[in-house]
Amino acid sequence: MSLLLQIIVLLCFIGLVVVLFIEKLDYLVFAFIFIILAGIATAFLLETPVDPSFHPNSIDFYIEAIDWEVIAFLVAMFTIVEILNERKIFHEVSRRIVLKFKNRIRLMFYFICIVSTLSASILEDLSVAIIFGPVIVLICFSLRVNPTPFLLGMTVCINLASTLTPFGSAENVLIFNQLDLTFWFFLKNFSLYFIVATAITLVLLDLTVLKRYLKENWAPKCIDLRDNPYGVETKEPVDSLRKDTKTVVIKSIESVDKNLEKQVDNKSFYLNLGAILVFILLLVFIPTIWLPTFISLVIFVLINPVKSRGDEKARPNLNHYMRRVDFKLVFFFICLFVLVHLMEANGTILLLEGILEYVSQSNVFVLSIAVLILTSVFSAFLDNAPVTIMFLPIIKILLENGTFGTESAPIIIAFILGINLGGNFLPQGSAPDLMTLEIAREYCVDDLNYKKLFKVGGLFALLHIALGIGYIALYVYVF
Repeated sequence: MSLLLQIIVLLCFIGLVVVLFIEKLDYLVFAFIFIILAGIATAFLLETPVDPSFHPNSIDFYIEAIDWEVIAFLVAMFTIVEILNERKIFHEVSRRIVLKFKNRIRLMFYFICIVSTLSASILEDLSVAIIFGPVIVLICFSLRVNPTPFLLGMTVCINLASTLTPFGSAENVLIFNQLDLTFWFFLKNFSLYFIVATAITLVLLDLTVLKRYLKENWAPKCIDLRDNPYGVETKEPVDSLRKDTKTVVIKSIESVDKNLEKQVDNKSFYLNLGAILVFILLLVFIPTIWLPTFISLVIFVLINPVKSRGDEKARPNLNHYMRRVDFKLVFFFICLFVLVHLMEANGTILLLEGILEYVSQSNVFVLSIAVLILTSVFSAFLDNAPVTIMFLPIIKILLENGTFGTESAPIIIAFILGINLGGNFLPQGSAPDLMTLEIAREYCVDDLNYKKLFKVGGLFALLHIALGIGYIALYVYVF
């Protein structure tokens, strides 16, 4: 294999991830540039592919590199989330929580964190941060409570939620589809870990963070009606991949109170809750991932008609919702699929697999811990998606070579835990963390900054990884 080719393709892969965090650059333009550079280098420098079935000079090679089932799932899922967001279904859930628990702040903290966490186990994690983040801040504005512990609870627990089901993150969907897993595999192997880790996390957040902030009567510094009677401009995050924003206005704390009093029509609310339940059941019982999502998308469009311009009657309109969805994450995945497939063809993936197998010395526990730690470290510095797509072929090779026989489950468990938990080490390793920071900044939650999230998130990431190591040890040697 050509070392020069491996370096070029690897640099293109790293460049693709780095450009993602540079907001001034057009991400898609550079993504296509990196794909073209890697493709040209492969065409000229690759002498013999690792697999004889690989033909990098053929367009079929690039088409087959993409997991189209995952792409279809993401397109439909993002559209469903947009429908729920536009109809303010989760805003209504939050409003009802406030009405029920407004005099019991500690209980409300637990309830909001649990609801957002369970939502993140079904909806894509970034979408949950986008939906619940501003709502949590509005709730705290209304109650004059500092939103910091609530936002920390949401963002720390979101990554835990991603371990419970195959649908809690785009990375889980990839793993679920590529490794032919089932919903019951996740439920069987992660329920205990999820319950214990979530309970410990919430109790510790209560004792170390919430307890301190409950003692103060809070109001955002940027809303001072004496100096600014017309309020302050702030921004609401809307981009599903970067932190692009659109402007909204909070005129006063009183306007927040009125906003929380607005109710979603009961019929619409319960219809959408019923559709969510149907969606979950379809995901559980239909073995493919794209079909239940598309069926559910049709249901959501039918029960949420919209009025077009000049039309007096509301009608189902899929185009209305799809125009409002940001599909950059979908293109990001497509580019990652292609680059990793090129890395497979030039032997980079096989080399990494060989290193892992050598380190483990055919010991399933050692290999599982190595996978857990390695993927956690990578996920801390990079977005979870490229780490998942890069390591998936390595995990597949480890599982297919037969060395570990029927003891492959701990390796898969370690992989899923590492991918989902490592993001809390550094905010840039998790899109929901970045979104939470942006929400805190734009809504003037000064106590929640990069340093605070790095400190709290990093400590909890260490705790979750330690719990993961203990859980894998129990799985291998006890269960």
